[in-house]
Amino acid sequence: MTANHSYDILGATVALPVQIRSARCFVAGYTADAEAVGRAIAERGTAGLRPLQIRSGRALCMLVFVEYLDGDLGPYHEFGVCFLVEDPAAPASSRLGALRALGRGDAHALIHELPVDGDFTRAAGRGIWGFPKTMADFDVDHTSRTKRGRVSADGRLIAELIVRPGIPVPGAGSDTVLQSYSQLDGVTRRTPWRLGSTTGTRTRLGGAALTLGTHPIADELRALRLSRHALTSSSVADLTMTFDAPHLLDGDRG
Repeated sequence: MTANHSYDILGATVALPVQIRSARCFVAGYTADAEAVGRAIAERGTAGLRPLQIRSGRALCMLVFVEYLDGDLGPYHEFGVCFLVEDPAAPASSRLGALRALGRGDAHALIHELPVDGDFTRAAGRGIWGFPKTMADFDVDHTSRTKRGRVSADGRLIAELIVRPGIPVPGAGSDTVLQSYSQLDGVTRRTPWRLGSTTGTRTRLGGAALTLGTHPIADELRALRLSRHALTSSSVADLTMTFDAPHLLDGDRG
């Protein structure tokens, strides 16, 4: 674990853990070519992260729009490209083991791309956790029954995602600890990410439509050979989160 538990970010002190008191999101999961995902992971870091294969040759790529309403890093929008990965400290799992991990909700996730629209959160994300945050422009509707998100950078569309309403499911009321990974400047980090209470959760099979633009991130997503249709999609009206200190997986270089 890093020795410092507070950081100077653009002249302000950020103390860990960082608290997110209110946020909302919608997400769609697509299968992707496992070899392509493996190459994308290898290009960014040196730790042995392996794609979690949910069936032969196919990994899982999650696309998520988040709006942070009240948190220690201020309000901002975010678009995440995340891969589910194997636990690097454990042997490679079978497809059955991968499905069991998904069912338990304890699969590990690599944050591969993370455009945001705030300078402060960009600096904090990169400086504290090594999250690959870059600046982008957002046009997002979290309030309608059908959720819509559009993210662009440098005047070019990255992606537009539409998520139709799903079936209401019970919200979470106790902490769930997930393991998120990041790769920046050849260093891989693991950060415990605590999901607190959630309300207004809806989920369904399919239910998403994805349009890719001309930005390099869009080209990267095309290279992953994403499935034509989403496996699942979900939305959450309100959630709380906590981000703890990162652990370095590539030696003490962060």
